[in-house]
Amino acid sequence: MENADGARGLPHASPQTYPPPARDVKAPQRVARARALCRAAGVGYASPPRPPPSTPAPTLDATTQFLLAAPVLLFSMVAHEYAHGYAALRQGDTTAYQLGRLTWNPAKHIDPVMTLLVPALSWIASGGRAVFGGAKPVPVQPRNYRHYKRGDLIVSLAGVATNLALAPVCALLVILLGVVGQRVPAIAPSLALLQVMMLGGVSINFFLAIFNLLPLPPLDGSHVFKYLLPPAWAIQYQNLGRFGFLLLFALLWVGRPILDLWLTPAYVLSGFAQGLVLPFLLPNPLA
Repeated sequence: MENADGARGLPHASPQTYPPPARDVKAPQRVARARALCRAAGVGYASPPRPPPSTPAPTLDATTQFLLAAPVLLFSMVAHEYAHGYAALRQGDTTAYQLGRLTWNPAKHIDPVMTLLVPALSWIASGGRAVFGGAKPVPVQPRNYRHYKRGDLIVSLAGVATNLALAPVCALLVILLGVVGQRVPAIAPSLALLQVMMLGGVSINFFLAIFNLLPLPPLDGSHVFKYLLPPAWAIQYQNLGRFGFLLLFALLWVGRPILDLWLTPAYVLSGFAQGLVLPFLLPNPLA
């Protein structure tokens, strides 16, 4: 899919001099909001037929979008790993707790590759349409689980479930911020920036969830997929985890069509959720 800047617009209508066309003063704001929504959802937006404006409407540049998304991305990745550690604790493994990793302190979860490099590369490789990554994996000892297979599945899917829960929470916060901003216009510009961050949180968490379900060791999906294989194959399959980062980078740079196809549910869910909050979007002070 192309983003809004790459979308192909409809042909412009010829300017009419007589009679003068009626002007909808709120149309530019509605178009700007729809364009911003489509950019966040990773879909194109075709402008309605109208004479070209004398000056282009300002939009958020890629750097600003990334900086606004970064705090939400970091929190979402920390929440993902915290969920793994907490689920492991509930299943009988205290490893993460004893090592001080069962914490919301982001400094304990930052990984130079997954937390810093992968988000930057995914943002560049997708042309600013998607950003995802991961935090430092929480250490667990599956042999400590009360029920090995059940515990392994629960712990592996805990992070994905957390991201799937955070996405609608972010959407509800967008609505709440919009309602407050409409009632208290004085703080609307500040709330609009928070809306941009929460709107990004909707997409980020859907993308994190679907991305981590990839059956590529050491991602969470591999811990589920291995139980579908014969035992001998499963052992060899898990050994691929030693080359997991190389396979991941190859997927980002060479296998983009495959990755885009896998992430299709994230695009669909993001677009649907963001469409629901469109009536509550406040005017963006940076656009």
